[in-house]
Amino acid sequence: MVLGRNLRVGRLEIDLLVRRGELVAVVEVRTRSPNSWVAALTSVDWRKRSRVRAAGTALWRKHFAKDFSVERMRFDLVSVTFTEQGVAQVEHVEAAF
Repeated sequence: MVLGRNLRVGRLEIDLLVRRGELVAVVEVRTRSPNSWVAALTSVDWRKRSRVRAAGTALWRKHFAKDFSVERMRFDLVSVTFTEQGVAQVEHVEAAF
């Protein structure tokens, strides 16, 4: 179930927040065109991972720490790359970082 899209957590942003049972996943989404110099999955550097983790931690403390129906949080990465024909190729990496 999608809990939110483009969530602001202070100055930070979470692309997608989803929940499945007792798991909440913070999802970073990267989109690239076929002519991009850097692939979508490799475009998430240590700075971006750090910001996403900080946003997830703040969100956990504010909303989920006392919600006993949520047991854990995971950080996923979704890559959307468009082919020359405009077809989207989607790759989902669970627990990416």
